[in-house]
Parts: sequence; C-alpha cells; structure tokens
Amino acid sequence: MLPIARGIYSGLANITRSSRGALHTASALRCKAEEAGEAKDEESTEGDGEDSSSGSAPDPKDRSKAIPVETSMRYLKSAAYKQTYGEDFVWTQYRRNHKGMYAPRKTRKTCIRQNRISTGNPCPICRDEYLVLDYRNTELLEQFISPHSGDVLSYSKTGLCQKSHLRLMVAVQQARDSGYLTYDVPFREYDYSEYYGQEQKQKA
Repeated sequence: MLPIARGIYSGLANITRSSRGALHTASALRCKAEEAGEAKDEESTEGDGEDSSSGSAPDPKDRSKAIPVETSMRYLKSAAYKQTYGEDFVWTQYRRNHKGMYAPRKTRKTCIRQNRISTGNPCPICRDEYLVLDYRNTELLEQFISPHSGDVLSYSKTGLCQKSHLRLMVAVQQARDSGYLTYDVPFREYDYSEYYGQEQKQKA
C-alpha cells in the first residue's frame, strides 16, 4: 500500500504546482496589460501636451499652410521685410551650404518634402514662407530678372533649388504673357531689297 500512497501524493503535488504556475502566469499577463494601458495613457497625455504647445508656438519648418498672393505682396512692402532684407534682394545674402571647396553644378532638387523643410539651409524662396512665386507678384519676380539682358538669373547665382527655379520660370513667363512684366523684343534686320526687287520685276 505504501507505493500506491506515494504515487497519489506525487500526483496531487504535481497538480497543485501546475495550478500555481497557471495562476502566476495569468497574474503576470494581467499586470503587463495594466502597465501597457498606463503607458498608452501617458503617451496620449504627452501628445495632447505637445499639441497644445504646438498650437502656441508654430513649427517653423511646416509648409502645409498656403499663403495667399495678396499677403505676400503686402509683406514685400512691410517693415518686417525691410528689417529682414533691407535694400538687398532676397537672394543676395544667401550662401549655399555644400561639401568641399567647389559648389556642385546644380542646386538641390527641392527643399520641401511632405510639406516640411527637409534641409538645414533651404533656398531663399523656401526658407521664407511669405515669398510666393506668382505671376501677379511682380515685385518679387523682378528681383530674379537681369536688368541688362531681361533674362531670368541662373540658379547658380540666386541659389534657388531646382523646383523653385522651375516655378520662377513659369511665373515669369505667365507674367509676360499676361502683361504684368514688360520685355524687349529683339530687333531683326532684313534685306528688303530682295523683296522690293522681286515686286519691281513682277510689275515690269
């Protein structure tokens, strides 16, 4: 009878140990779930605090808000613009940031990606959100046009990114087509004696 009693006792001991382990794992899972819920609550409260702080201080790299052309035209005549740029053009004091002694042949493709400034040294147009390239904003467009030849200045001189330079070219062409910007038509010389000679021969 002694071996049978030992078997029964060992079986009961194994059952109690397994039940204790199951209870322990269940309590551990419950504690982990509670900790995860508390962490989520803390993250949500921190996110709300960041949202409130961002509402008070806007992100300077955010470019999701579209500035009207009229606002940009008023900005060019304001005291803030005079204090920032003085009597110089918007691209005069700009210097490109590049590696090595010599600058690359082309500027960067764009300064803004996903409605945010993605570089530490954006071009003169991308760094100031109130500089809007539009065919009606002639005061800004004239800063990028050579007074001698009437052509648009190269991006190697102004430092504009490729996307802003393309927008500048389109805006200048639209302004010329709409009559906002005047330009000189090149004079062409013709030898009218050839045409007049043919007319005289036909009359004779």
